[in-house]
Amino acid sequence: MVKKSKSTGDSKVLSAAPTEHPQHIGIVAHDPYLEPFEDAIRGRHDHVAWKISQLTNHGKETLSDFANGYQYYGLHRIPRGWVFREWAPNATDIYLVGDFNNWTESEQYRCKRIPNTGNWELRLPVRAMKHGDLFKMHVKWNGGQGERIPAWATRVVQDEKTKIFSAQVWAPKKAYQWKVNSFCPSKDPLLIYECHIGMAQDAEKVGTYTEFKDKVLPRIVKDGYNCMQVMAIQEHPYYGSFGYHVSSFFAPSSRFGTPEELKALIDAAHEQGIAVIMDIVHSHAVKNEVEGLGNLAGDPNQYFYPGDRHEHPAWDSLCFDYGKDDVIHFLLSNCKYWLNEFHFDGFRFDGVTSMLYYSHGLGEAFTNYGDYFNGHEDDNAICYLTMANKLIHEVNPSAVTIAEEVSGMPGLAARYEDGGYGFDYRLAMNIPDYWIKTIKEKRDEDWKPSSIFWEVKNRRADEETISYCESHDQALVGDKTIIFRLIDADMYWHFKRGDENERVRRGIALHKMIRLVTLGAINGGYLNFMGNEFGHPEWIDFPREGNGWSYKYARRQWNLVDNPDLDYHFLGDFDREMLRVIKSEPKFNLTPVQEIWHNDGDQILAFERGNLVFVFNFSPTRSYTDYGFLVKEGSYRVVLNTDAKCFGGYGFADDSVEHFTNPDPLYAKDHKGWLKLYIPARSAVVLRKCE
Repeated sequence: MVKKSKSTGDSKVLSAAPTEHPQHIGIVAHDPYLEPFEDAIRGRHDHVAWKISQLTNHGKETLSDFANGYQYYGLHRIPRGWVFREWAPNATDIYLVGDFNNWTESEQYRCKRIPNTGNWELRLPVRAMKHGDLFKMHVKWNGGQGERIPAWATRVVQDEKTKIFSAQVWAPKKAYQWKVNSFCPSKDPLLIYECHIGMAQDAEKVGTYTEFKDKVLPRIVKDGYNCMQVMAIQEHPYYGSFGYHVSSFFAPSSRFGTPEELKALIDAAHEQGIAVIMDIVHSHAVKNEVEGLGNLAGDPNQYFYPGDRHEHPAWDSLCFDYGKDDVIHFLLSNCKYWLNEFHFDGFRFDGVTSMLYYSHGLGEAFTNYGDYFNGHEDDNAICYLTMANKLIHEVNPSAVTIAEEVSGMPGLAARYEDGGYGFDYRLAMNIPDYWIKTIKEKRDEDWKPSSIFWEVKNRRADEETISYCESHDQALVGDKTIIFRLIDADMYWHFKRGDENERVRRGIALHKMIRLVTLGAINGGYLNFMGNEFGHPEWIDFPREGNGWSYKYARRQWNLVDNPDLDYHFLGDFDREMLRVIKSEPKFNLTPVQEIWHNDGDQILAFERGNLVFVFNFSPTRSYTDYGFLVKEGSYRVVLNTDAKCFGGYGFADDSVEHFTNPDPLYAKDHKGWLKLYIPARSAVVLRKCE
């Protein structure tokens, strides 16, 4: 299987200083430590402004007007027939071949070059082709020729017997009728369920858009998530690439169903209040020439950087040339296409670190601010990403954009007007790395609440993040999920109710605590990968030669969480209740994360957000009676307890008891008192202040 490499850079982000200097550009005003690099920051900002002016005819048009390429290129049904266009400046001749002409060149299907451009065009009568016909381009250039799938194809299918990909005429008589035409994602907070359509079924096969809509979407709704992040939508030749080796950027993967079935899934999600964002891959492209853009018309550099920058050294793929206006046009049009044609609510941009640096971030430490401004940054890519964010929010002001970025580049999720790149969120990639390292390397007795608290809230003050304990990356072959690191093979033998051993009980307890402390400290959103909420066993391994093309590990075993006799449902039930508690606090994202207490010796951590108080005891052996915390005076009720029997715990505490603060003359003027609790070992509790 192809596993997508990640940067090895340090994921820690320097915290912003509180002092502001209004005379500086926004992100520098928020963080004076950036002052030595303000010229570089302004230079990048000015580069974007200049490029936008150039592309929009000095402001006479909009970026959205510029990004209409998908309406011009590709195959389109028009009132009097068909029109096909392709950008192929190096071509000397282009024919369409397909079912309609027995796959042979004919003059009727010969494209004409549009004078003084690199574009080719073909106009055909209605009878020249029909919905469902397969076709390709036969492209000729000086010194060669070959069959190619059009770069702007919106439907690409694979023959089950020959495994050959072809474009397909897609013009159904009746266009999809949207039930929800306008949707605004809930962002308070954004709770993301990361998912993969193909591996979302119990059966050992490729799942479909319709099966996902009917069987998995109801689970997401019930569990309390308000956003789906869907992977592997753009067509990719190799299923095992997890969708990261894209060949046809405008074609939703046909292995999952038809475009209309994808639209129906998104529509159904919107009907139930679920936003749908797409994992979009603009950081690289598959090297394939027949299926992809690798050598569309005899020029391997048409879409990609030349020379040493042509191929990605770690991903076996090609790197887009973000300095070319035609490439920017292609990629920006791609963003607008998915927003307008499929009603996606935004994007998680894959591989942003790889785009930002000439080194792709490989082997770099990123230990100080100078590492982000030392001349090894790709200003063309930075310009593209900033324009993409501006375009996306111009097309849909409520859209969501997330950057998968590990280096900690300042300004990534700051506003363009402040000198930032305009993402709404950045992934907090330090957090899963921290949990892996902690579970692997530290004894339970050495888990330090101060370190945990620092890590889950380590972010820039002026940028929102998506926090997560683990994503699909930690579930791939060669890695381990949190539950497997905690319990390993005992999951196979002692995960039945009443048959748990100590290792299983430890794993169940820590799985809940790790999730709760990560979610409790968010400042934007939270992400969970499909199945990890209930501790899905085993890894993800897509069909490949090495496993006999098996689907055994490329599926989700929902039967496990549905079985009341197994422990999986404890974790799933806890995840659902955890999200409910978080959503019950109004404007949770706006409530500051305020530390109440930590003691590394006792392994106790407490913090508050609004009217919620979070208390953690990470000690594996020590329970505490009447452990006191100074909080706002009043009474408190338990709203969530990881140790409750309904979540697979021991149920040592009586959660029906209302807790009253004890007055203290020293803190009376601050209206604070002592809240004293019984805190069992290896447990956490959330309390709400009563009105």
